[in-house]
Amino acid sequence: MIYLAIGFPPAAKSCAYRMRETANKFVELGWDVTVLTIAEESWEREYGLDHTLSDPVDPRVRIVELPLAREDLETDIRLFTEDRALNPIRWMQRERDRHLEHFPEPVFGGWRSALEQGVVDIHREFPADLLLASCAPYVNLAAAWKLWETHKVPYAIDFRDGWSVDVIGGGEAFTRDSEASEWEERVLSDAVAIWCVNDPIADFYRERYPRLAERVHVVRNGFDPDSVPEVHGQPDPEKGLTFGYLGSVNFKPAFLATVLDGWRAARERDPLVARSRFEIRGHIGAGASREANAHMTLIRQAESDGVLFGGPVPKAEVGPTYGRWDALVLMLVGGRFVTSGKVYEFMASGLPVVSAHEVDHDASAVLAGHPLWTGACGLDAEGIADSFVKAARMAVETTPEQRADARAHAARFTRGLLMAPAAEQLSEAVRPALAGSPQA
Repeated sequence: MIYLAIGFPPAAKSCAYRMRETANKFVELGWDVTVLTIAEESWEREYGLDHTLSDPVDPRVRIVELPLAREDLETDIRLFTEDRALNPIRWMQRERDRHLEHFPEPVFGGWRSALEQGVVDIHREFPADLLLASCAPYVNLAAAWKLWETHKVPYAIDFRDGWSVDVIGGGEAFTRDSEASEWEERVLSDAVAIWCVNDPIADFYRERYPRLAERVHVVRNGFDPDSVPEVHGQPDPEKGLTFGYLGSVNFKPAFLATVLDGWRAARERDPLVARSRFEIRGHIGAGASREANAHMTLIRQAESDGVLFGGPVPKAEVGPTYGRWDALVLMLVGGRFVTSGKVYEFMASGLPVVSAHEVDHDASAVLAGHPLWTGACGLDAEGIADSFVKAARMAVETTPEQRADARAHAARFTRGLLMAPAAEQLSEAVRPALAGSPQA
């Protein structure tokens, strides 16, 4: 199997967890897996590298790296052209136009020929029986189609969040008569399977392409058992609590400001919260904006309110990090099309969870019934403040038995349990075709 997985470990990307589990699961099923990704140096321009992500990758997985990188994230001004140095806005627009000449994706379209040649080269050396493309970037679709056109290698698409669906705003991301739509429909038409991370996205694709409905499957993200702390100590109310957020800070500054306003309001009305801290961990910004943006300004301004930023957390330290906290703050954008991978970890932690997202959100559907969830209150500072107060009470009053119940509620979302049937189903789907192929 050729696995197009831009963001595979050690890339410090949230998609790396899903990609690692996918590759490992197919190896367990007997596949020879070759991952096609980009060079490690390229990720240093974005969120960086986390080599602890690579430790659990099955050693039988073969990894091929292409020398591709995002030029727009280059920070060494000595490498800038004169045009970029003198007029960076104009340069950026021309860079996006250049990518669009190759494929309808303004940041990655220019990678098309290299990715197409990459899968063909791998196939020549290790003849493939299946290609699985993980999107984004969506230019991976062109590479999947290239191998199908030239060698009729069956392929599947792991859309995760989908392309033609606007997961943040809802509805269509582009019209049916657009070039992007033509590409999507062309590639999906011959795909063996189409994976999505939740039911709303899957339903969107079933409605958009009714004849492909049976090939659309929900393959949720889930959590890794090693990301869950083994035990929690009982917090001391006199010393205050530690609320924590772990994840990429990729939402708008105004959203973060609303959550921080809710935190301040909670501190004003509740003595326990007033003695507590709010720790934000994860990646904030990429390239030249990494930890140098409006989000960091808001966090620094809130330091006197007990808010602090601790930087990214290596995968190997995720469990211990949750183990130091007393309650979690789930900050998410979007609505019913967005789940987020972190919601599963939060559920499994055995800690109270504050929801800072829209009420009509897929995370609400996942969290429904969780005994330590404060409930969805929407993006209102006062409602968020109430949730902080409620979570603080939960943190000091929850019994070990209640924590165990919370973990049990999340147990069905273990990543391996969710990925195994999808990998098995895809393997079975291509076996009839393999039986009649010249390679069989």
